[in-house]
This record gives sequence, C-alpha cells and structure tokens, in this order.
Amino acid sequence: MADRTDLQLAAQYEAYPYPARDPRDEAKRLVVGSPSHLREVDHWIFGARRPASRPLDALMAGGGSGDGTIMLAQQLAWLGRPGRVTWLDRSAHARKVASARAAARGLDNIAFEEGSILELPGSGLGPFDYVDCCGVLHHMPDPAAGLAALVSVLAPGGGIGLMVYAPHGRTGVYMLQDALRLLAPPDQPPPARVEVAKRLWKQVPETAWLRRNPWIEDHIKGGDAGLYDLLLNPRDVAFTVPQLAALIAGAGLRIACLVEPLRYDPDTWLADPRLRARTAELDPLQRAALAEAICGNMGIHIAYCVRAEDPVLTPAWEDDAAVPVLRELDGPSLAKGLRPDGVVPVTWDGLRAMVPLPRLAGAFLQRVDGRRSWGEITAEVVAAGASAEQAARDRAALSRTMEKLNRLLLAAPAH
Repeated sequence: MADRTDLQLAAQYEAYPYPARDPRDEAKRLVVGSPSHLREVDHWIFGARRPASRPLDALMAGGGSGDGTIMLAQQLAWLGRPGRVTWLDRSAHARKVASARAAARGLDNIAFEEGSILELPGSGLGPFDYVDCCGVLHHMPDPAAGLAALVSVLAPGGGIGLMVYAPHGRTGVYMLQDALRLLAPPDQPPPARVEVAKRLWKQVPETAWLRRNPWIEDHIKGGDAGLYDLLLNPRDVAFTVPQLAALIAGAGLRIACLVEPLRYDPDTWLADPRLRARTAELDPLQRAALAEAICGNMGIHIAYCVRAEDPVLTPAWEDDAAVPVLRELDGPSLAKGLRPDGVVPVTWDGLRAMVPLPRLAGAFLQRVDGRRSWGEITAEVVAAGASAEQAARDRAALSRTMEKLNRLLLAAPAH
C-alpha cells in the first residue's frame, strides 16, 4: 500500500529519526509518558487483574528513536517483571539510535525488527499481549489498514495503546504545511526543506495562527527532526474524538480509556447546572467530543483499546487486597503539598481545572507506596483517628478522582 508520499515519509524518518534523541542522555533521565507506561497498561488494558509474574510480550509498532520502547523495557526491568519489548520500524537510522539507547541502559529485554506495520500479518511476529502505536497511524496511507494489521498480531485478551493527532490543538500547523508545500515541495531533499522551513518561521507574520498557539513547540524545541515532523511531514491527518472512535470501532476494538479521563469530561469545564443537565443526556463518546470541541486545545488523543467482544475489566477499587500505585508521584510529598482546602490545581495545555479531593486524601496518599494494600492503608487511616465510615467514603472518592487524572492506579497482582 506504499505510495509516493509513503516513500517520502520513509526518506524523512531515515534522515531525521523522531524524536531527536542522544543515547548519552540515558544516564540522566528516562523519558516517561503515555501511552505504554507500564502502570497504565496494567490498569487500563488489564484492569489490574493480569498477574505481574506472567510475561508481557509487547510490540512498539513504529518505534522510532525508542521513547516508548525504552520506557516500557526499563519499567519491566526495574520491577523485575518478565517480558520482552519488540521494536518495529522501517528506519535503519532510528534503529541505531534506539539500540544505542538500550545499550546505554544495559537493557536485554528488547528485540529489534526492521519492517512495516502493514507487513505484520503473516510476518511470524507475535502474538503480542500489548501493542503500542504512537504517532504513526496519522501518517499512513490507510490508517484503518494499519490498525487492522496491529489487531492481527494482538493476543487474546490483549490491548492496544494509540496516539494520534487531534485537529483543534494543532491550529496553525496545517496552514504552514500548506505554505511549505509551495515553498519546499516534498520531492526536494529533506535538508533543503528544513532550511526553507527555518527561514519561513522567522518571517511569518504575527497573525499566523501557529505564532498564537503556544502549546505546539516541536518546531522550536524539537530540533530539525521536530521541525520536519511538524511542518514538513508529507502526510499528516488529525482525528477528532468521533473520528478516532470510528477508526477504533472499525477495527473491532473499543476504547477502554482516553487519557486523561477527567480532561474529556465536559463537567470539568462547565459549572452551569443547566448545561450540566444537558451533558448528562449525552453518552460517553458525545461527552468526550463535547469536551474536545469546547476546550479547543487538544493537540493529540491517547487511547487505550481492547477488543470489543472482550469482557469489561474494571479495576477493583473496592478490593482491600488491591495495591494502589501513584503514577510518577511520591505519596508523602504529594500529601504534604496539598492545599488546606483540599483542592488540587491541574493544568492541561494552559487550561486549568481545580480538582477537589476528600478530607482524608492526605492521610491516604501519604501511605501509598506501591506495596501496601488498600486494606492495610485504610486500617492505618482508621487507627490514626478516622471513623471507618469516613475512611471508606473518602477512599472511594479519592480513587474516583485520582483515577480520572490517570495518577492513582491499581498495580498488577503478584500472581
């Protein structure tokens, strides 16, 4: 299914592996994000029910310079979890970068495969318990065919993490792409196109919408690779929530989670009771579409998906044996920093929400360490002076709120 544009894409990522990464930086930090954070995969895909002792076979489809691959492989290694991450991409240059990053970390749980996503059916690869496809489908000749290829290697009961571009938060991007197709046609060499794009960005008037969009920075902070991927990419299709949902449904999947759920809840942004009475009449997809339309700042959508026919695996927050974990947060530090009124300010691309937490939030959060169970934590909170009834109510309220922020999740059971 390759076409001329697809060949130009291949040349782009061979010249500029994306995102730009230096393997020497692995000694300083781990790039962490969504999709494919191990805690998120455990929680949103498997409902915190798949044992941690069971090997996780994961595919990074369109692995690029390796951010998702390195993150998931390192998290597995840090937790002593069995499994393997398979990196798949067409770019030999990107493979060199990703493999050098893995070597710098001493990771031996990664397999590298060069090839196309569309070649997955019949390739002998898989099946995979988890498949990541981050920032790839929106560049493909036929995104539906690409997603179908991913589903073809998905193991029973497995899931997929997707990231695609969203149109409203990318306001200004497509206007400059149009301009650069005239000034630097896609059939010209990538370095020549980059040079023209840099000159144009210095010259565009203040009225250019991308100048007024502070949430898009790849052309400023992403180096040549970031600039090329944003403004010179020969194929770039953005999806609204309904369009993404249709793509996912067409592949026989359903959305388990849009990250972060609270951002996709219109009631986060609408306090008017008359408006909320109307939002209450909308189904979950319509509510997410409304949030996207009124906020106007979503530049990407991240979705965790499972097969439509699979049973719904809801994390068992009420289970005293379940172990809560904070995603990239330290419980005691978070508890200590809570405001006296219990309201947590959260910002997404310049849009701020004030999220109220229950009175005992600090007492619970300071005890969340990834080892103690909900039952143990609750018993300690009660022993410290809270009533059992209040502890139960506040635990439930804290779980609902922090889960919607994608910050408090449940760990995979040990066995």
